[in-house]
Amino acid sequence: MSTFLLLLATGLGLGALYFLVASGLSLIYGLMGVLNFAHGAFLAAGAYAAWWAATGGLPGAGPDGWGFVLATAFGVAVGAVIGAVVELAVIRPLYRRHIEQVLVTVGIGLVGVALLRGIWGADALPFPRPALATGTTTIAGAAIPNDRFVLIAAAVAVLLGLLAVLRASRVGLILRAGVENRAMVEALGIEVRRTFTLVFAVGGAVAALGGVLGSVYLGSVAPGQGTSLLIFAFIVVVIGGLGSRTGWAVAAVVVGLVQQLANYYAAAGVGDLSVVLLLALVLLARPGGLAGRTA
Repeated sequence: MSTFLLLLATGLGLGALYFLVASGLSLIYGLMGVLNFAHGAFLAAGAYAAWWAATGGLPGAGPDGWGFVLATAFGVAVGAVIGAVVELAVIRPLYRRHIEQVLVTVGIGLVGVALLRGIWGADALPFPRPALATGTTTIAGAAIPNDRFVLIAAAVAVLLGLLAVLRASRVGLILRAGVENRAMVEALGIEVRRTFTLVFAVGGAVAALGGVLGSVYLGSVAPGQGTSLLIFAFIVVVIGGLGSRTGWAVAAVVVGLVQQLANYYAAAGVGDLSVVLLLALVLLARPGGLAGRTA
């Protein structure tokens, strides 16, 4: 029973990580129709920025306590800035050119990984883990690492924050109206472009948060870390449905649990195969995803 509880907590923590990565990706695509393949670079850049800050690069930041909070905030800010810059410099001229968007974002993702390798090397670096994340909590005889609870709490906070902003704020209203009829919103004197830049900044910030907490979970940071997590983020988005925040959350939990349970009870590596099979089954049964419309 204790082993199953540990697997359950680990699967939920992994699902929370997938949700954090997928939420920024889905936010950008769901509201703006931009398939951002550079999202993994946002994630990795935020993680490296937090690593740099926590290892002495930023005064006041550190590997524990409020110092780590400051380092995380710095990484999130870097992700937000990168997201905003990419939207302003690259995406804005290409809003009606979807093929070029894909090619450009793929290129940015590749360049971002290459830059990180050039600066910090190709090998993974040990990531500072705060004392809170290194401890364990015993539940029904199972010693569950606290980093799982940190990931779950962060994912819940991001989900509630996104739902609140999109459903109950003026920014959310402008976004939803701008997606439906941009010309009409601009005719009312509302600057939609600034709001779209804000969406990219929020997407970059959430990706960076996922990168930082993912590095805490994995214990290291590497240039290609964002790329590997991005694959599962895409799977979560497709399974959950492109327009549903709650759908992404459910899909992330299902993917994390399936991956962990299959890896343990079958064999290492079977979890990834099981996730791909799950994706195929969902697409066959519900092409629009769990929370989307059926064909």
